[in-house]
Amino acid sequence: MRIQLASAPDSWGVWFPEDSRQTPWNRFLDEVAQAGYEWIELGPYGYLPTNPSTLKIELQRRGLKACGTFIMRHLEDQEDWPQLEREVTAVSELLAELGARYVVLIDDTHTNLFNGESVRAARLDESGRQRLVDTTQRVARIVHQRFGHKLVVHPHADTHIEYEDQIEALLAATDPALVSLCLDTGHHAYAGGDPVAFLRKHHSRIPYLHLKNVDPEMQRRVKAQGIPFAQAVARDMFCEPSMGVVDFEALRDVLTEIDYQGFAVVEQDMFPAPFEKPLPIAKRTRDYLASIGLG
Repeated sequence: MRIQLASAPDSWGVWFPEDSRQTPWNRFLDEVAQAGYEWIELGPYGYLPTNPSTLKIELQRRGLKACGTFIMRHLEDQEDWPQLEREVTAVSELLAELGARYVVLIDDTHTNLFNGESVRAARLDESGRQRLVDTTQRVARIVHQRFGHKLVVHPHADTHIEYEDQIEALLAATDPALVSLCLDTGHHAYAGGDPVAFLRKHHSRIPYLHLKNVDPEMQRRVKAQGIPFAQAVARDMFCEPSMGVVDFEALRDVLTEIDYQGFAVVEQDMFPAPFEKPLPIAKRTRDYLASIGLG
């Protein structure tokens, strides 16, 4: 097993390219290095500098390297393709300049994350599912053939790729040579799945991980009260890896069993987060993961 441990702006309360409630980008870079990480995801495009020369300098002076970043769009929406294609190209060009190779693709949510209102159908019909598959493979071909990157699809709460049946249907419908999976342990558990068992079953398609955990009491309250996702995040529904429902020692054992070779990105959702909150958590998380042999 060889894990490259990384962190991400999400663990510093960053969800958007710009928001006054978010940790300033230079503080994030300072603190992620201070917490002991060498690798990072870039976060939403535009949060960190998008000029490659500027970003290279900022990363190098802190001893940091980039492993990838994410794109989040409505994959079933054909009218959204021009914007998605522009974003895929811009992100891929930036990653190429930085020597990074993972593009994390996320279907956008079918709810308003802040108030819980439905904005699209929660389940797609057959034509919608086919459009989602076609878009995913179209993105994968751009990422792979034009830039030599790897596309990993990230199942996410309140999207059309959330539950195990939806994830497995996508895996069955896509080319393994082009489309892989980013298993997010927190989102998988939030949706009621067992990320450890899922990793064991589908490890051949999973070269990339997001590490987070779920507070069991908060998860029960979210389900009972119908608390919207963003409100649940603001109430610390995602907790430190040592504290939640995901058994990280069992996860480590499976990673050892399958001889995992890849990145594991700590991504504890926090939004909004007081500026002083993320760094102590990041340090404790880094120490805990090292203590159990992860990174």
